[in-house]
Amino acid sequence: MESSRSEDGNITEPCTVVLFGASGDLAKRKVLPAMYDLAIHDLLGPRYAIVGFARTAMSDESFRLTVGEGAKNVSEVGPIDPKKWDEFAWNLHYVSGEYGKPDDYAKLVKCLAELDSSKKLGGNRLFYLSTPPEVYPHIVKQLGQAGLAKPKSPESWTRIIIEKPFGRDLSSAKELNKIVLCVFEESQVYRIDHYLGKDTVQNLLVLRFSNGIYEPLWNRNYVDHVQITAAETLGVERRGGFYETAGALRDMIQSHVLQLTSLVAVEPPAQFDATAVRNEKLKILQSIRPFDLGMVAQSVVRGQYGPGMVEGKAVPGYRQEPGVNSHSRTDTFVAMQLLIDNWRWAGVPFYLRTGKRLAKRSTEIVIQFHRAPHIVFREREVESNRLVLNIQPDEGISFSFGAKRPGTEMGIGHVTMKFSYREAFGDGAHSAYATLLGDCLRGDATLFDRGDSVEAAWALVDPILDVWSAAKTAGVPLYAAGSWGPRESDLLLERDARQWYNP
Repeated sequence: MESSRSEDGNITEPCTVVLFGASGDLAKRKVLPAMYDLAIHDLLGPRYAIVGFARTAMSDESFRLTVGEGAKNVSEVGPIDPKKWDEFAWNLHYVSGEYGKPDDYAKLVKCLAELDSSKKLGGNRLFYLSTPPEVYPHIVKQLGQAGLAKPKSPESWTRIIIEKPFGRDLSSAKELNKIVLCVFEESQVYRIDHYLGKDTVQNLLVLRFSNGIYEPLWNRNYVDHVQITAAETLGVERRGGFYETAGALRDMIQSHVLQLTSLVAVEPPAQFDATAVRNEKLKILQSIRPFDLGMVAQSVVRGQYGPGMVEGKAVPGYRQEPGVNSHSRTDTFVAMQLLIDNWRWAGVPFYLRTGKRLAKRSTEIVIQFHRAPHIVFREREVESNRLVLNIQPDEGISFSFGAKRPGTEMGIGHVTMKFSYREAFGDGAHSAYATLLGDCLRGDATLFDRGDSVEAAWALVDPILDVWSAAKTAGVPLYAAGSWGPRESDLLLERDARQWYNP
């Protein structure tokens, strides 16, 4: 089959991308701009078509205009080149329909057949589900009934990308997996988590496994503890209704933060391919000590933001946000301690933290090393070494260590070496969505979640949700917007004579 090779060596084939939920916010802000980014770098194949599918009635031309207006406001792709945009927009098409209506999928089948014939796309198809999660089962079942789930020929491929949340607990995740795998093969399914498309997340594996200096230290003998923080300054904005049904534990810990945890703790894979990497990640999730009632009470903290000041502006508390119950007990902040029961990490606590309306927007992984076993410099404060991986917004890596201050006295200062992606490589990086879309188009599932990993993550989170649900009269600690969370979060580390690293 004909393919093209981009400047960076990536090989892609002709294809059609069908974007369900094409009129929605995620599609306009993230997915379609990412496709444009790929197209102008020759990563959508030598020929391609993009078919939007949604309930909103639109013509091809009005869809192109709508997408164009949205792309102009997305900074991730930079300024829009009018000529390149026109070339991209010519490949945009639209089908309006209901997600559960067979007749509308018949229209989609006809559209795909015409595009395959006119553009010589070879029957390669990628279905992207950018819709509310409750319609995932309807779309999957209709694709199966319309005969669109199987490759058109032995030489062609069919894949499906499913956005998070993949279920809202272990039971619903298992049910959704069952529905999906009755229609598609596991090898066709790409469960997307955009955090894994960020360069610094991928660089975590490169840092460990391509540098002889780090991997020998990456274990209980040298690491005192690990901290992972995913902090946002924004509140729930206009998503109060959705957030009331989710909360930080479901929205962030079960997906993004546990993904980062598995990558930090993962054993070296036999080779760098999707099966080997995902097998090792699954082993980590299965090695995390399960939570029981006592562990939830001792090792998990939840909180909810109240009124406060963020970046010099007064902001309302969560319960004052639109669509939020005035007596809500929904968690907007979670901190927890995990223990991984395996040879490498036995006894090393992992502290996880995520929250909205915190002091600073930052996602960071902190590897805190043990103090030197013998302090030669008596009566002088010597901090332990710390490796910090900045995932966002300022992607990079820093390492801190002690150094002598200038002068005649033996004064010790704590200094930091910093590596910045922007300074080292410029601003030419793709967005996380573009990276993951490109991987899917090439059939590389390394950075995508597998069904068993999704269920393993939910199995860890479910007992916490059960305890919180049963404690109907328990209050949720409040924290001021613009702070680093409730006092109980600090106590979680202070009892172990440790403290949070606040960027």
